[in-house]
Amino acid sequence: MLSSKLKIAYPIFLVIGGLLISLIPGIPHITLHPDLVFLIFLPPLLYAAAWNTSWNDFWRYKRPISMLGFGLVIFTSAAVAWISNLLIPDFSLAAGFLLGGIISPPDAVAATSVLEGLKVPKRVTTILEGESLVNDAASLIVFRFALAAVFTGMFNMWQATQTFFVVAIVGILIGLVIAHIVYAIHRFFPTTPAIDAAFTLITPYIMYVTAEHFHVSGVLAVVAGGLFLTYRSQDIFSYEARIQVMGLWDTLVFLLNGMVFILIGLQLPDIIKGMENYSVGQAISYAIIISLATIVIRIAWVFPGAYLPRILFKKIREKETRPSWQMVLLTGWSGMRGVVSLASALAVPLTLANNQAFPHRNLILFITFVVILFTLVLQGLSLKPIIRILKIKGDEKESEERQALDMRLRLANAVLAHIDDRYAQEIDENETYKRVRDRYARMIEITQRKLDTQQTSAEEQNFLPQYRQMLLELVEIRRRELNHFRHNNTFSEELIREREWELDLEEARLRG
Repeated sequence: MLSSKLKIAYPIFLVIGGLLISLIPGIPHITLHPDLVFLIFLPPLLYAAAWNTSWNDFWRYKRPISMLGFGLVIFTSAAVAWISNLLIPDFSLAAGFLLGGIISPPDAVAATSVLEGLKVPKRVTTILEGESLVNDAASLIVFRFALAAVFTGMFNMWQATQTFFVVAIVGILIGLVIAHIVYAIHRFFPTTPAIDAAFTLITPYIMYVTAEHFHVSGVLAVVAGGLFLTYRSQDIFSYEARIQVMGLWDTLVFLLNGMVFILIGLQLPDIIKGMENYSVGQAISYAIIISLATIVIRIAWVFPGAYLPRILFKKIREKETRPSWQMVLLTGWSGMRGVVSLASALAVPLTLANNQAFPHRNLILFITFVVILFTLVLQGLSLKPIIRILKIKGDEKESEERQALDMRLRLANAVLAHIDDRYAQEIDENETYKRVRDRYARMIEITQRKLDTQQTSAEEQNFLPQYRQMLLELVEIRRRELNHFRHNNTFSEELIREREWELDLEEARLRG
């Protein structure tokens, strides 16, 4: 609520809230078993991110997304491993890779919520959203291998590379197979909106658990399956199911994000006490150096990644427009860490195979929390002034307006053709049918004129908002009357609720 009031992204307040919770005296000491963290939090968060990603946009920018999602994650993990190994006494390279795998992926929710409302090129937001899908998978595979190295004390690069591809490919295949089964259930079985919503809730868990059972990437299974079902969602959901599913997932993602930061806040006092040989001051200094390193590493990666392939390959120059340095810098600066990093840190085991305490676990958790706090607050709050200083503007407004007019024209033409074909006699005999036809004919005429001239008068520009406001007032008048009926027992409650549902849908359409 505070973030909405102050127009600041809510993940920034979540991480500050987690810190404030840790300072409350007498708070309960809660420890969540590490194995449960991934199982509870990761599948729905990744599935929601996939659900909100456009497959066409994802595929269009697959090259920059891959370079950030895979290349930058591995580069960041290796750099953080080297820096932390040099910086922190008794901190092994394996532990460094573990820390690097945890903090390497920027968070989708953090980036999109921070950029929401800011006028930035659509290409930037699309790449950041696509990157967050791929980099979560890549970072968690790095996390998995680093964890194995800590447990065994051994790391074979060639074997790890082979295993990486097997784990990734088989995970994707399992996700797609389950997605096809779920698609068939939604499409061909007599489901209700409640059943559809329930299936979307359990689907990511089925994908994740099945893939993990076969020791492959549950994360990639969820991402691949989610992208497939997103692409086919128009075939499988009714309007009621879509409304119900959207509300369910918005609430669920919000609650899960909040819950993770509450959990870290409740555990932070014990984490600080358990850092053994490191003082809080030392841990904070390590965390700030590593935070700055992750920011510098990302910026150092995005500029060569944006321009070097264009220099080397003519095909890329022909297919892709050249990004401005301001847009590349914005992409580099939008590397806020978030809930997935925190969930990964909380999933680090408590003990090794011989029941000894996992080395540096509390320090890793503390550094992760500070990195999230540092990047969210520093980068998140500075994005708006940076966009203003760099004079970055969204470049799609005119194009999107023209596309919206073109879409409206095509839809109206389709409707008019259907009316003329199926209801020609009714139009001649019934005034109501004729009025509907005239409405769409008038819509085609106005839209075509706007497309031809791309200019609208002040009267036309003011008409639509005023007209929509009038319709919203009429909805509110009917809603007040229904409330009056309810208090006076004029009509049955069931009938009143049916009319309220109709008004809710009408208001959603008008405000949408």
